[in-house]
Amino acid sequence: MPYGKTDELAINTIRTLAVDATAQANSGHPGAPMGMAPVAHVVWNKFMTFNPKNPDWLNRDRFVLSNGHGCMLQYALLHLFGYALSIDDLKNFRQVDSITPGHPEAHDTPGIEVTTGPLGQGFANAVGLAIAQAHTAAVFNKPGFDLVNNHTFMFFGDGCAMEGISSEAASTAGHLQLGNLIAIYDDNHISIDGDTKCAFTEDVLKRFEAYGWDTHWVKDGDNDLEAIEAAIAKAKECKDKPSVIKLTTTIGFGSKLQGTGGVHGNPLKPDDIKQVKAKFGFDPEKTFVVPQEVYDQYHKHAADGAAAEQEWNKLFEKYGQEHKELHADLTRRLTGDLPEGWQTKLPTYKPSDPAIASRKLSESVLEAIYEVIPELLSGSADLTGSNNTRWKKAVDFQPPSLGIGEWSGRYLRYGVREHGMAAIMNGMSAYGTIIPAGGTFLNFVSYAAGAVRLSSLSHQRVIYVATHDSIGLGEDGPTHQPIETLAHFRALPNMMVWRPADGNETSAAYYMALTSKGTPSILALTRQNLPQLEGSTLEKGIKGGYVALEDKEADVTLVATGSEVALCLETVKTLKEQNLKTRVVSLPCFEVFDAQDKEYKLSVIPDGIPTMSVEVMSTMGWEKYSHEQFGLNRFGASGPYKEVYEKFEFTPKGIAKRAAATVEFYKDVKPLRSPLNRAFQQLI
Repeated sequence: MPYGKTDELAINTIRTLAVDATAQANSGHPGAPMGMAPVAHVVWNKFMTFNPKNPDWLNRDRFVLSNGHGCMLQYALLHLFGYALSIDDLKNFRQVDSITPGHPEAHDTPGIEVTTGPLGQGFANAVGLAIAQAHTAAVFNKPGFDLVNNHTFMFFGDGCAMEGISSEAASTAGHLQLGNLIAIYDDNHISIDGDTKCAFTEDVLKRFEAYGWDTHWVKDGDNDLEAIEAAIAKAKECKDKPSVIKLTTTIGFGSKLQGTGGVHGNPLKPDDIKQVKAKFGFDPEKTFVVPQEVYDQYHKHAADGAAAEQEWNKLFEKYGQEHKELHADLTRRLTGDLPEGWQTKLPTYKPSDPAIASRKLSESVLEAIYEVIPELLSGSADLTGSNNTRWKKAVDFQPPSLGIGEWSGRYLRYGVREHGMAAIMNGMSAYGTIIPAGGTFLNFVSYAAGAVRLSSLSHQRVIYVATHDSIGLGEDGPTHQPIETLAHFRALPNMMVWRPADGNETSAAYYMALTSKGTPSILALTRQNLPQLEGSTLEKGIKGGYVALEDKEADVTLVATGSEVALCLETVKTLKEQNLKTRVVSLPCFEVFDAQDKEYKLSVIPDGIPTMSVEVMSTMGWEKYSHEQFGLNRFGASGPYKEVYEKFEFTPKGIAKRAAATVEFYKDVKPLRSPLNRAFQQLI
């Protein structure tokens, strides 16, 4: 059916809504929505299948706006198609507590799939969504039951293309031959600094062709709706490659400043707004106008999507009759609940069990639970043998044509792409049928920090398996030894950072990581062996902190994490020789411990005696739990790990020396209150 006046009116309605919302907020980016309105109209109204009344329908097509600053484009579309986004929500764009924040946030706004804004993140998220679709389809689709066949459509701009994460993700997608992914590149030649010729002159399509993508170019993205539709149709026909469509557009189309950086990140001036509206056939004096015929056109497509879901529901019901177990499994996965009784598979340990590195303990957990949690997909950024993230019978997730795996495989080879891996996992998690875990060295989680932050902000259940957690990795030296890393990620809201001290604590970390639906986790794991502790249990570990050794007459509390807990327990004997009695506390996860009630926390770190923390990395953040801190506020050293520990006095003798000094310093402070007893903490 040819395009007509109603299509033109719908496109210009999207543009004027973006103009009005950014003007009312006196903030925002009108340029991208004005330039991309034509392609958005074609994609959403011609190609995407979705039901605004049920934004969570599994088989909906996914849309990702990687250039998230242009979010008024997406908010306008969501409103026009009938999602739970009113015209008043558009008027509240960028206002406190609105559901139309300055960049798309998945947990705030119905219809937003992933949280984007930091450029390139959405690109990688889209790759993750496409991976999740391919895997889910391979597991659940059966002859006569094509349950999962959706596409992921993603918009990205020059800024996304410049960011390194898009290169990592595009390379991954090309290798994986993700024919269910269609990316549309807004080739408008403008970034904040002006014309992109000042910094970005590469041939983007040649780059993507080298990655193994199917490539297309629409030269008139402002007007040629037929060419846009034809390019997308060709892209959908390509089943063995992801597709990218270079769409040459004019940023801020219709504005006096169109085609310049002046329309990128600033609301239009009042006189410009009036002439834009007049040019597009709208009343220059009215705001937030939506002609009824635009609503009618878009609501008709939404009704078609609702009907498609109804047909899908009938198919799914019939599927349940013929494939009862798979139907039950998929139904459960969509709730986010885990299989009943899965936790009984978690390994537990007693003190007589051998000392084992916590990275190996993590491997034992994965080996124990992978069969009972089929939605768990693991992987590594080219460190499989070091991270111990692959169970013995794992099959790789790979295109079958390569002969090295299957779409149903549950182990991903991310390559040396930590940042891409993290953002891809965010997309996989957002799909709704997968719990992703990915491994690298703890120090290199910092490479992925931008995506890790969005895991927290967007409430994704993602597990970062971060091995080689300290100077205990030894010979690789300061370039690989984390110092500031845990302080950084502990400061991140809604992030569980676990540093388990033994096997029971490692199982506790996985229990919490897997059961916390809206919180990601970082598991910091050792290279060196750790003894199984006398006082640890899984039940204690899931509280985030507990008393590993009690002495009601103690002179000092030593509080530690990971490998230093056993060191502190060894130190008790050394301090006893100095007539000092000691309590030892293990604090594997600050975030979880902080969530316990005050009475419990004060039983662990009580009033009356001084507390000293012991951890072989930055002391930042430990002031909350200890009066004094023994840590490493400098870079480490290269050498056998025991010698490195000795160099920095992380030995029973070195710890005892500082503990004794702590007791001496605080001996006359009466009453001595727990560090947990502070004014603001009472308010919190």
